[in-house]
Amino acid sequence: MEVPPRMDTDELGSKGRCPVPCPVFPGTPVPALLLKYDIETLVQPTPQQVEAYELYLHLPELRRLWRARDFPSWENESVVRPALHSLELVFRVISGVLCDTRPYIDRDEWLRRLESLANLQLEVLACIVEGDEGAPTSNLSNCCSSVGTESVVWHKSGSKPIVSRLSKESLLPRLAAWRTAQSVSFRLHFAIEGQMARAPFTLGLGEPNLAAKPVLEYDKICTPLEVYACRQVMSGHPEDHTLSTVHQIMEAWLEVASGLLQNVERMVKAGDIGLAAKNCWIIERVWKLLISTMDLLQIMDPDDFMRLKEELAISQDETAVSTEHIGGGAYCLRSTKLRQISKGCKDLRHLVPKVVGVEADPKGGPRLLEAVMDLLHSHGMQTHITPPFRRPLAYHSSTIHLLQAFQAVEAAVRQFYFSYQQLVIAVMGSGEYKATAQAEISAADALSQIYFEPPYFPSLDGAKTFLGSYWHNNPELEEGAIMRQLMLEKTTRDALTGDSSKASSDSNKTDAVEEQIQKTSGSMRKTPGSLQKKQSYATLAFMYQGAMGA
Repeated sequence: MEVPPRMDTDELGSKGRCPVPCPVFPGTPVPALLLKYDIETLVQPTPQQVEAYELYLHLPELRRLWRARDFPSWENESVVRPALHSLELVFRVISGVLCDTRPYIDRDEWLRRLESLANLQLEVLACIVEGDEGAPTSNLSNCCSSVGTESVVWHKSGSKPIVSRLSKESLLPRLAAWRTAQSVSFRLHFAIEGQMARAPFTLGLGEPNLAAKPVLEYDKICTPLEVYACRQVMSGHPEDHTLSTVHQIMEAWLEVASGLLQNVERMVKAGDIGLAAKNCWIIERVWKLLISTMDLLQIMDPDDFMRLKEELAISQDETAVSTEHIGGGAYCLRSTKLRQISKGCKDLRHLVPKVVGVEADPKGGPRLLEAVMDLLHSHGMQTHITPPFRRPLAYHSSTIHLLQAFQAVEAAVRQFYFSYQQLVIAVMGSGEYKATAQAEISAADALSQIYFEPPYFPSLDGAKTFLGSYWHNNPELEEGAIMRQLMLEKTTRDALTGDSSKASSDSNKTDAVEEQIQKTSGSMRKTPGSLQKKQSYATLAFMYQGAMGA
């Protein structure tokens, strides 16, 4: 790993920490010392921290499983395999919670959150495999002679019994046999049945499979036993298994996001805008799933976790963190894949010119901005282009869908880091979040710089800003007309219900508003005609050319 250039700690003194206004949220001060450092350099942990993080999570072994290519003809293998691994890891946490002998844990809340997380994972997985006809599956059989521990039989009325293959290695079918896990496994089976309805196959984990669809070769693809072997358990640390498994789930979905980002770039270059938009929306869901995954850490027992935290050196003391690197409050930034995916989502902005079909002006002109405004105002339909947009560009509505997905991914990335910042405060306390004498760059500084960055897509941001200005200055629209109509209807209803006093008061208010409107209209008629016309959207865009480039 390339080590970033060393920061001069003398430059990080108190004189350089004067806050300056944040460019995104004007009321939020950002330390001035951070403005001159590149964000990737700022959040870079030490190589020792990265190596310890990966060894703790068994990432070398997991990456070997994620990147295995046992089915060369299956395009989705690289994204489906880690998604299935994350599902198995959730089953493992469920079994761990049920087997936990500590009397003081909130077992019910753990199970509720884990069940919710499994549902989110199944939803994203179903979106990924929707229409995937190349997955390795096995067809159902009508022969009952093969019924055994690996099969489950169900019978449709008026038809022969159906034998469906059941995974031998997955933990979910085993949980169904546990008395304490029957209700959870029952709901998960029906969640699989419902979420996989859009997929051409089912998973074969004990779900009913009422549609008699082919069953995925789950054990060959997921290899649950090998996933279980990558388990971190330290004696005397009951929260160790939870902490490591939650981060393994996060890493698995980051591997999924990596494959989806590659798909988006490939599809945009191939001109398949609709499919690229679908993959972008899935990436947004992955980021939101990561938020739900990390929120599991809020239920850990505080005392048990603090003890584990000390022995894992997740802290900001001088023995664990050098003066030029971030502290333990930004523990997630020790993940190489998380930093790579964050940068990859930001780099989606380089695809905007290709998507819109207009090259960015190297001199900073508004060429790309104007093209995006044309696209948004015409709804992507060439036949709907109206003045002041007269350029006949051949767009499609899916282009707008992709641009919207780009900005949705940006919002999800910012939400993740903001949520993680609040998680650090809730789990570790605000002291872990702030800077110390040994670590001038605090977790707060590192994380806030990520979600306070300027917009990833300035052309899209500027286009929407001016689109709002266009409609605000449109003379055909009357500002507040809908709200006044609602108030008038409310007054009418009050009058009909017999509430005369209230209706009279509202009527007087309505008459006063209408009288004020008439006075305003009369004064407008007395002014010259040139002043009555509102400034057009094209004029606003022209004024903006010098202030903002593509």
